[in-house]
Amino acid sequence: MSLEILQAKLALRELVDAYAILTDEKNISEQMLLFTPDARFKVYMGDQLVSDVTGTKQLEEEFTGHASIVKRYFSINGQHVVKVDADTATGVVNSQMKMVREEEGKEVISDYSVKYVDTYVRQNGTWLIKERASHYIIIEARTLQG
Repeated sequence: MSLEILQAKLALRELVDAYAILTDEKNISEQMLLFTPDARFKVYMGDQLVSDVTGTKQLEEEFTGHASIVKRYFSINGQHVVKVDADTATGVVNSQMKMVREEEGKEVISDYSVKYVDTYVRQNGTWLIKERASHYIIIEARTLQG
């Protein structure tokens, strides 16, 4: 494996980790800088497509609306496997995400096991997300105790 491929893989790992950190911080405007302006973002719950958004303007609106009903997020990225081909790459990252919302005066935590299937591009030396499909594989919700 060449040094260039290793550097690209490190940069791509930092990209997906930055996405998770910015989600947790609800820093949506900074998060949009991780995408190409024409990015496409899909969300699947099981096999059902529930959202398909194109462009960072629309994506920022979607993320802002979602973040407004979430009290806090916590994300952990696991495996990240990528294939680099010059200035493009594809990858899969497995992630655990927790979201806390308030329902009927109680905090409810939703625990998600998510597989992201990504297409990346390098523009002006910076890797960006061109396409992301979020596959919510396992979903569990419960009232927080204490």
